[in-house]
Amino acid sequence: MRLSVIGCGYLGAVHAACMAKLGHEVVGIDVDEAKVASLNAGEAPFYEPGLPGLLAEALGTGRLRFSTRIADAAGSAVHFIAVGTPQKRAENGADLSHVYASVDALLPHLRAGDVVVGKSTVPVGTARDLAGRIAGACPEATLAWNPEFLREGFAVQDTLEPDRLVYGLDRTNSGAQLILDEVYAQALSDGRPRLVMDYETAELVKVSANAFLATKISFINAMAEVCEATGADVSILADAIGHDARIGRKFLNAGLGFGGGCLPKDIRAFMARAGELGADQALTFLREVDSINMRRRSRMVDLAREVCGGTLLGQRIAVLGLAFKPNSDDVRDSPALSVAAQLQLQGAAVTASDPEAVPNASRRFPDLSYTLSVEDAVKNADAVLVLTEWEQYRALDPKILGELVARPAVVDGRNCLNPVLWRDAGWTYRALGRPKAAAPVVGLGNQFSERALQPGSVMPSV
Repeated sequence: MRLSVIGCGYLGAVHAACMAKLGHEVVGIDVDEAKVASLNAGEAPFYEPGLPGLLAEALGTGRLRFSTRIADAAGSAVHFIAVGTPQKRAENGADLSHVYASVDALLPHLRAGDVVVGKSTVPVGTARDLAGRIAGACPEATLAWNPEFLREGFAVQDTLEPDRLVYGLDRTNSGAQLILDEVYAQALSDGRPRLVMDYETAELVKVSANAFLATKISFINAMAEVCEATGADVSILADAIGHDARIGRKFLNAGLGFGGGCLPKDIRAFMARAGELGADQALTFLREVDSINMRRRSRMVDLAREVCGGTLLGQRIAVLGLAFKPNSDDVRDSPALSVAAQLQLQGAAVTASDPEAVPNASRRFPDLSYTLSVEDAVKNADAVLVLTEWEQYRALDPKILGELVARPAVVDGRNCLNPVLWRDAGWTYRALGRPKAAAPVVGLGNQFSERALQPGSVMPSV
């Protein structure tokens, strides 16, 4: 089938390459000439595991190309809208200008039977409005809403092997469902569940899922605040309550909190839209979810100050991790980058490192010092902060690192290090939601006692 994907950022570029992998003929369209040139050369403009190889393979087959001309979408049976919906400046609401602009640009090129498929995350009610615009310009074209559920770092896998397919459709039209079934024939044949619903429910599936995940993360971080006040260990607590099948262990990883280009702006846009609809009281809890998340950043700065003897002025701080999560170079609303910047503003001399995110971080905060080398970052440091749980940071040898620093003090912002290993190597170890010193485990079986010495399991994040 011939498809167009309008918007070739993170979502669109991955979707276009994956659709070509599935055998469709795909044209990706974006107004950014440099991005289009990069994609046509097989170079991803952002870091996503597996995408460069997938791009090269799809371009090599001739089934994938990228263009800056919206007219090149003409003749495609399906047009995916995959543009960004960032948070408005000085407001919580979503900026839908790119969505409306892309649909308006597409309208002259639609033909009878075409299906426009929205994938962007939008406030509820957007799809119904867009459907009216499309019907006015081309009555025999239809709109479907097909939200994405990608995790950065796993986007290729999540596109090719989705955990569910959501179709938001006009109930009076079944033709769009048949066409979407053809697009996703491979996933459906593999037994992936397909859920068909109205536009409004499909829009709410995405934003409510993100709101729930954000709530779960902030819940365990609220428990981390209580643990710090009582001397309890939030990682052991999360393991214990995570055994309850009604709760589960995923996303109960206490630490620096969530960030990136989805959860923060999506929950704020959800609150803003609820207010517009007169249902703002239903989502007031999300304000506290957001507040808890932001408090984690301030608390990390407090812990850094604590291990530095009560002041940050003139202290040399090594920050390991700048991306909002591992396997990504995304620093949008990154807690790690925010903490690094706050430390610098409070008088510390910060040297920051990340395997992939240094170029993006340096564009946002050029005043920080950056290096790709962990050794250079920690040399003569008064404190080391681990703020993104990259595997190479989790595997660091504290004895070797201890020979490089001025003061062996580490603050584990993601609860991803083994506190016993670091303390035994002579380090002061502090972490969000964990006691200053290891508490003796009394009256427990050997299996639990050993588990209690380990950091909480790191689960894939959004």
